[in-house]
Amino acid sequence: AEWRLALWTLLSVLLPVLLTAWCSFQRARRQLLIRDIFRKSRHDWSYTDLFGQPSYCCVCGQHILRGAFCGCCGLRAGERCLGRADQRFPCKDTVSSTPGTALQRHHWVRGNVPLCSCCALCGQQCGTQPKLCDYRCAWCQDTVHDECMVDCLRTEECTFGEFRDLIIPPYYLSTINQLRKEKRASYEKVVPYCRKHWMPVIVLANTRSGNNMGETLLGEFKMLLNPVQVFDLSKIAPAKALQLCTLLPCNCVRVLVCGGDGTVGWVLDAIDEMKIKGQEQYIPQVAILPLGTGNDLSNTLGWGAGYAGEVPVEQILRNVMEADGIRLDRWKVQVTNKGYYNLRKPKVFTMNNYFSIGPDALMALNFHAHREKTPCLFSSRIINKAVYFFYGTKDCLVQECKDLNKKVELELDGERIELPNLEGIIVLNIGYWGGGCRLWEGMGDEPYPLARYDDGLLEVVGVHGSFHCAQIQVKLASPVRLGQAHTVRLILKSSKMPMQVDGEPWAQGPCTVTITHKTHALMLYHSGEQTDDDASSLSE
Repeated sequence: AEWRLALWTLLSVLLPVLLTAWCSFQRARRQLLIRDIFRKSRHDWSYTDLFGQPSYCCVCGQHILRGAFCGCCGLRAGERCLGRADQRFPCKDTVSSTPGTALQRHHWVRGNVPLCSCCALCGQQCGTQPKLCDYRCAWCQDTVHDECMVDCLRTEECTFGEFRDLIIPPYYLSTINQLRKEKRASYEKVVPYCRKHWMPVIVLANTRSGNNMGETLLGEFKMLLNPVQVFDLSKIAPAKALQLCTLLPCNCVRVLVCGGDGTVGWVLDAIDEMKIKGQEQYIPQVAILPLGTGNDLSNTLGWGAGYAGEVPVEQILRNVMEADGIRLDRWKVQVTNKGYYNLRKPKVFTMNNYFSIGPDALMALNFHAHREKTPCLFSSRIINKAVYFFYGTKDCLVQECKDLNKKVELELDGERIELPNLEGIIVLNIGYWGGGCRLWEGMGDEPYPLARYDDGLLEVVGVHGSFHCAQIQVKLASPVRLGQAHTVRLILKSSKMPMQVDGEPWAQGPCTVTITHKTHALMLYHSGEQTDDDASSLSE
């Protein structure tokens, strides 16, 4: 009896372990095969364990819960049919194989059409039947019923639909490449180069920003545009991606940056490099889709304080088309060390949003140190703000930056400013600070001119500590306004203090910080999100 009990106990332990090991082995083997198909494929496949909507395999027509979908043309296939789907169905071309022909035919993909779509011929709703049926064009997004599909539609020229003015057609790139091989630099007669309202958009997405929505957005933009004009900044640097501008008409390209304020600064630095290379005529205008934590620059330019998928990608592209061009001041921040460290080369930063010394820089420094240790924890905008709140609360008790007014000297346009009792100083270029707070205007009855991003002036304010920063953000207090200036000079006489430029923090010893105007950036302002303050600012 004892050996039987021991045997059953052993089996009850071993069987689940062996079953789990076998399942893990099969899953790893299946993923290896799928990865091999993905590597050789012409499609931009992505695997999912569960489709977010009813889906049908393009090969066998069966309903599938998991499988792969192409981020460029929208094709869907089950695991077992992936190889056959790749052989049978081509993906939409990014560059035409017949240069010189200004003609693009529809790229019809059968099944899995959007439920809200209507047939381009009869006007009735498509995709209502629970099976693989109906067609969708991967370029113009038109949908057609099975019974309405005729041979002429298969060979009909595609107009690229609603976003024809944003799409770079495959035949355009092939023609430009042919002209470059022939060393002909005149592109004016190439369609759609000569079209009046053509404003091609280049999408630059940082998949590591904020709430990790970049991957999803990349696929959605590739579906609506030419995949060749959509870039993942985790795989290619902005400077390289922006070279596409040199193949497009001068002064008409628009760039949509999907990321936080740091990503926007990265792209604007790459645009400055284009100016240095003598490519100033190809400089694009920049729009923002805010995916970061603070998104103060995006908020200032009317693109909102954060994006979480609440607006369809189609509407985002419409907003980019309708946005107005403006100029954004960019500033040079030079940090020169004192004493023995003066032998080192000065640090030079480019500022778009703000510079600060004190409690908000300390919070940013602690946040970045924590994120570098455990980056996997910082995948949500809410978690990021909660960590900021934690470090702000901690500083309220410790007060690491107290008596700042005794440690620094402040000069505005060469005039020394007498400082009251402060723990922090903030130098602003834009209207918003700290994740959506209008810092310069603040509260109170005393009128102050609105902070502008294009007047060549900086607004300088002081704060009494972390608790004062929190009161300002909930509109229970106002900052200490120190003045406006074209040039700001700050001298840190003793000790080490936290500093930050546009959310990039560091600990700094005795030094001199000089902020001067550097250049302008061409940005896009979305008036649909503007506030009354923004409207009056633009009208001045």
